[in-house]
Amino acid sequence: MGKLVLTTFVTLDGVYQAPGGPDEDPRSGFEHGGWSFPYDDDDFGRFMIEVFDRVGAFLLGRRTYEIFASYWPKITDPGNPIAAKLNALPKYVASSTLTQADWAGTTVIGTDLAKEVAALKERTEGELQIHGSGALAQSLLALDLVDTVHLLTFPVVLGTGLRLFAEGTVPTAFRHTDARLTSTGVAIHTYDVAGRPTYGSY
Repeated sequence: MGKLVLTTFVTLDGVYQAPGGPDEDPRSGFEHGGWSFPYDDDDFGRFMIEVFDRVGAFLLGRRTYEIFASYWPKITDPGNPIAAKLNALPKYVASSTLTQADWAGTTVIGTDLAKEVAALKERTEGELQIHGSGALAQSLLALDLVDTVHLLTFPVVLGTGLRLFAEGTVPTAFRHTDARLTSTGVAIHTYDVAGRPTYGSY
């Protein structure tokens, strides 16, 4: 049985929207797309390669799938450790609107996430990985299906944009398992989901 592992980029104020480019996700007039770009470095690259070394299959939301599918199939160098995994391994897209996925090895799953994602975890060898896919990640966290979160926090505040842990997020406790800092100041923290928070008083 595989673990469901989320790798996500956020700003200091919790925004996950459009880290990769200006046109990636302009919903609600978002004008800050591409905010992660200035912080790319060798440390960041090494971490991402480590993550992809453990993958058995990918689970993506529709928007992230379309962004990935427009780029990664064109990267055919077998020595590229990220493209090689994305192009070769099974990919699953959770969508109520997408009916066909043209990227080889991709299956569209429906919206019964509790049943379908649990089944995917059961039959995946290695990690079932979510990259980005903020709305899907929120749904899976609410269903207690996520096992581990790699939270990459970039040293920038935007003030607007979609937030990963928005109002109404299901209260969740985490156990911190790893941390590192890149040369550009990206804080990479890894957490295992540990159930519901406990409370007390001082």
